[in-house]
Amino acid sequence: MADFFTRTGLPKKLFWGFLGVLVFMMGDGVEQTWLSKYITDCGYNSADIFAVYGITVAVSSWLSGVVAETFGVKRTMLAGFLLYVAGVAGFAGIGMAQMNYPVLLATYAVKGLGYPLFAYTFMVWITYRVEQDSLSSAQGWFWFVFTGGLNVLGAYWGIYAYNHFGVLPTLWSALVFAVIGAVFALWVNRSPSDNKFAAAGASGGNKFKELFKGLAIMGREPKVLLGGIVRVINTVSQFAFIVFLPLYMSEYGVSQTQWASIWGIIFLFNIIFNLVFGIVGDKIGWNRTVTWFGCIGCAVSVLLFYYSPQILNQYWFVLLCGSLWCICLAGFVPLSALVPSLVESDKGAAVSVLNLGAGASAFVGPLLVKLLREPLGYAGIAWTLAGLYVVSAVLMRYIGEKERK
Repeated sequence: MADFFTRTGLPKKLFWGFLGVLVFMMGDGVEQTWLSKYITDCGYNSADIFAVYGITVAVSSWLSGVVAETFGVKRTMLAGFLLYVAGVAGFAGIGMAQMNYPVLLATYAVKGLGYPLFAYTFMVWITYRVEQDSLSSAQGWFWFVFTGGLNVLGAYWGIYAYNHFGVLPTLWSALVFAVIGAVFALWVNRSPSDNKFAAAGASGGNKFKELFKGLAIMGREPKVLLGGIVRVINTVSQFAFIVFLPLYMSEYGVSQTQWASIWGIIFLFNIIFNLVFGIVGDKIGWNRTVTWFGCIGCAVSVLLFYYSPQILNQYWFVLLCGSLWCICLAGFVPLSALVPSLVESDKGAAVSVLNLGAGASAFVGPLLVKLLREPLGYAGIAWTLAGLYVVSAVLMRYIGEKERK
C-alpha cells in the first residue's frame, strides 16, 4: 500500500483529508447540471444568481489562504462548513421551497462563501505538509478529488436524485455529503495543520493585518498577480458553460439527462488528467505544461466543444469534444505548485491569490454570459473564451519557471 502512495504522489498523511474534500464537493455538485435550466424555466434569470454566487465565491476564495494562516487551517475549514450548511438550508428550505427570488440570491451567496473556505483552505494544508519536489503531484490529487466530487459524482447523484426524488430532496442531500466530508477532513484526518513556513515569533503580530497579505503580495510579487489572472482564465469557460450550454445544447435536441451524462463523463477525463498533468508538470516543467496543454489546448478545445453539435450532431461526438476540453482544463494543475514556489514565505498568501482567481472565474464566467449573450450570442461567448486562453498563454511567458531544487 505504501508503494501505491509513493508511485501516485498521493500524500499518505493527508489521505483522509483528500477523501473529505471529495465527499464534501459531491454535495456542492448536486445541482450543477440542472439548476440553471430549472430556474430559467421558472421565469427567473439564472445568470444573475450564478453571478452573485460567483462574487461571494471569489471573496471567500481570496480569504481562504490568508485566513488559514491567521486563524489556522482547521478553524477556517470549520467556518466554511458552517457557512455552507447555513446557505444550503436557506436556499433549499426557503428560497426554492417558496421560489422567493431575493432569498434565492441571498442564500446562494452564503453558500458561495462556504465551500471555498472549506476546500481551498485544504490546498494551504497541502502546501504546508508536502515537499516541493512532489507538490505538483499532490495538487493534482487535490483537483482530482475536488473535480471528481463536484463535477462527476455530485453531478451523477444530482441528476439521479432530481429525476427520482425531486428538487428539494436533492438539494437537502447536499448537507449529508457536507457533514460526512467535514468529519473525514477535520476529525479523522490527523495530519498536523501548523504552518511549517511561519517565521519564528510571527504569530504574535496583529492577526487582522495578515488578512491583507493576499493583496499586498500581488503588488510586491507581480508574477504572483499574473498567476492569479491565469487562474481566473483557467476555469472561466467551465462556469460560463454551466449557465448557457444546457440551454444551447437543448436547441440541438440534447435532453437534460443526456447533457448530465455528457457533463459527468467528460469530467471523468478531467480528474484522471489532473493526476497525469500533476506528474507531467513535475517531469517536464510546470510552466511548459500549463502553457501548451492548458492555455493553448483550451483555446482550441473550447471552440471545438461549442461547435460540436453543429459539426456532427451525435452524442458520441459531442462527448469526444467535451472530453478533449476537460483534458486541457487539467493542464493548468501545475499552476498550483508554480505560484507558491515564486515566494520564499507567505505561501498561504500566494495560494490565496490562486484561490481568488479560482473563485473569480465563478463570477466572470456567468458575467460574460450575461453581458455577451444579447449582443454576440452564444458563439460570441465561445470565441471570447478562446481569446482569453490565448491571453493566458502570453501571460505564462512572463511568469517563467521557478528553479526547483
